[in-house]
Amino acid sequence: MSKGHGRGRACAAALAAAFVLAVPATAVAAPAGGATPAPPAGNVTAAVTAKLLDQAASASDAGLRTARTDDTRVTVTRRDGQTWAFGTAVIVAPHKEGAYPAGWVFVAHRERAGWRVAFDGESGFAGLAQDAPPTVVSPQERDLFTAPRPTYAGGDYRTGMRLPYGVGQSWWFTGGPHGWAGSDSPWSAVDLAGGDQRVLAARGGAAYTMCRGWIRVIHDRGYATDYYHLWNNISVNGAGVGEGAYLGDTGTDVTCGGAASGRHVHFALRQNNAYVPVAGHNLGKWVVMNGGGTYQGYALHGSAQVNVGGSLYNYGSLGLNQGVIDANGGGTVNRRTGPGTGYAIAGSIADGSTVTVSCSANGTTHSGRWGTTSLWNRLTDGTWVTDAYMWTGMAGPINGWC
Repeated sequence: MSKGHGRGRACAAALAAAFVLAVPATAVAAPAGGATPAPPAGNVTAAVTAKLLDQAASASDAGLRTARTDDTRVTVTRRDGQTWAFGTAVIVAPHKEGAYPAGWVFVAHRERAGWRVAFDGESGFAGLAQDAPPTVVSPQERDLFTAPRPTYAGGDYRTGMRLPYGVGQSWWFTGGPHGWAGSDSPWSAVDLAGGDQRVLAARGGAAYTMCRGWIRVIHDRGYATDYYHLWNNISVNGAGVGEGAYLGDTGTDVTCGGAASGRHVHFALRQNNAYVPVAGHNLGKWVVMNGGGTYQGYALHGSAQVNVGGSLYNYGSLGLNQGVIDANGGGTVNRRTGPGTGYAIAGSIADGSTVTVSCSANGTTHSGRWGTTSLWNRLTDGTWVTDAYMWTGMAGPINGWC
């Protein structure tokens, strides 16, 4: 992947500000943006509702800033006595083009001053998840919520994800990179349609029903994926799902707001609990690329390019120690007996091939689509290929130094 592409792009701030709200048990949630008064905050639903309204009042999306109490959806899915709770919290968006709901998973703990609520993406979330009893946050979820995680901003674009439909199928690439709400930034989402209409998990993880038509799966490495406009979506509350698990069918559902015409899945990428640019990431062995505006762009599999309106064949997930050969317009790339052009040619490998890297070393310098590098990758058959002609998701070694 990128030896230079995409680095320095600042990740747009998530809608959720990094703070934790404690609502006293005797307080009444104050109206926000003209909202009707919330119920007394002596219960967790009231505390989470008050936090949602506070988030809405400072949202960049003007549609969300008008949210009232009846525009919130708080679902408490697990409790441990009267002191711990877990669930989902959603701000419903207006039913119009370019509007989308905002939603979070939350952990709440009742303390002396009242309920302390943290949404995923806030600094206090991991701490509460770590402290919560296993009846509220399962050990598997705790690992996902608290594990150290790389970031695309640090030059690691590996997702280990497939496209969200069956391997071996081709679906229409109906919308290139765009915001979760359409024109907003970052451009975290793509639209996909066709095939057998069955939307599948791009990678294993813990799945949550945010509202009807909207599933979120939280994966390892800090990633999560959102799937919206689903028909017949599954109902899940942190259930473990494997890669390829059925989530629902493509549809036009806008139960939580927005608009949709024509069956499709609005598929968005998150990392560290905030939407991140999907461009530069690999899905189903395709690298998604931005266009000149929202909903434009293209995808690359090696040198093969598919523009919006074309179809994307799902090759399956790319392993974290794998790469895709990108001959930058050529048909093949030479394999060598060592890390440089001074070593003998040991055959060639076709553009678009998937290879597994055993380790890497520095050698002669070369330039490819993704920049200039002296890095060479040793393949599992013992031959070497320059990293300049391979997309791996990182500018450095993906499986250690030789």
